[in-house]
Amino acid sequence: MKVWIFWLVPVLLAAANQDPLERLFDGKLPATQRANACFELRGKADPEIVAALSRALEDPAVLSCAAENLRIASAVDPLKKAMSSEDFQIRAAAARELGSFQKTELLDLLSQAAQDPNALVATNALAGLSQYQDSGVNPYLAALARKGGMIGDMALERLWQHDSKLALTVARGLLSSSQVPDQLYAMRIIGASGDSSDIAQLKEVADAHKETLAQHDRGFGFMPAINLSRAAQSAISAIQARLK
Repeated sequence: MKVWIFWLVPVLLAAANQDPLERLFDGKLPATQRANACFELRGKADPEIVAALSRALEDPAVLSCAAENLRIASAVDPLKKAMSSEDFQIRAAAARELGSFQKTELLDLLSQAAQDPNALVATNALAGLSQYQDSGVNPYLAALARKGGMIGDMALERLWQHDSKLALTVARGLLSSSQVPDQLYAMRIIGASGDSSDIAQLKEVADAHKETLAQHDRGFGFMPAINLSRAAQSAISAIQARLK
């Protein structure tokens, strides 16, 4: 029998006599044992447990579980506080869980987090905003969409599911963006919801980009060539098909 087994057995035997809160913070235990302790606390909202889970957010081994437990316990305040953490993983986990509450007072916080310089935090915050079902989220999605970029384009897609008219207005503005992904997302929305008034601008894009973009403009690896002219023509065809 290997030496580490002789070390582990007494540790596990000692853990059997501990309650979940003790095991949650016992650094001598394997991560799986501590995660199991976290799961045992799920659904409990006692102040002592909420406080312990708030501390556990700082431990990477149980961070995700602790954040989910806080959400299940409806512990909004600890998750809000976690949004100011210097650790991006804590901010990201908190943003993801906060969205599930769909509270109006959290919209500003999540919108700011969606502009976080860390991509994981930003995408999780947008995922949090995407959980909102009422129209109150639409101005926040529109503001993000107008900024363009990866988060903006994702926000535009979500906005279109909520309010196609507002999404169309934002898309028309993005059509003149200097960023190719912004233009492509804009043309998708315009093709799906636009009208005859959009055709002239789409033709301008089609005429200005008849050449397939060079490799340095289209990403890396096996990403196919992007042809803005073809995308613009597709949007025009979609609009014309609806007008028939």
